[in-house]
Amino acid sequence: MLKSLHIDPGKCTGCLQCEMACSFENEGVFNPSKSRIKVFTFHQEGRFTPYTCTQCAEAWCMQACPVDAIVANPVTGSKDVISDRCVGCKVCTVSCPFGTVNYDQDSGKVIKCDLCGGDPACAKACPTEAITYINADQTGFDRMRAWAAKTDNASQASA
Repeated sequence: MLKSLHIDPGKCTGCLQCEMACSFENEGVFNPSKSRIKVFTFHQEGRFTPYTCTQCAEAWCMQACPVDAIVANPVTGSKDVISDRCVGCKVCTVSCPFGTVNYDQDSGKVIKCDLCGGDPACAKACPTEAITYINADQTGFDRMRAWAAKTDNASQASA
């Protein structure tokens, strides 16, 4: 059973614990700029949304890499960067429609979420459970249920 990150923006307080945990787990420093997960701030609304690689089934980053430095991890389902193969050309950063593959100036290579090998530090660090690591088949289930409830209420109101 594959698992994936589930993000519930409504629970995010913008504490940045996910960014700190990620940067420490992957780079050994508490530095949000080195995190593979980012928290986007909607200043006008006072809302926050964590975002990171969605581990796409199509994985445009993986398909675009000219040296096959991004590979599918058979255990976690993540698309992992093989640092020794990466030449730092940044083609994958351009091909990712979500902007979640980033270039690391210090190493001259790209970095992206690899689900911490199946134990994501961001999910463990999130105090509000805005980020959870759950069965991949269930990630869209809550949203579908909420949408169905909205449409059901709307159809009842118009009847």
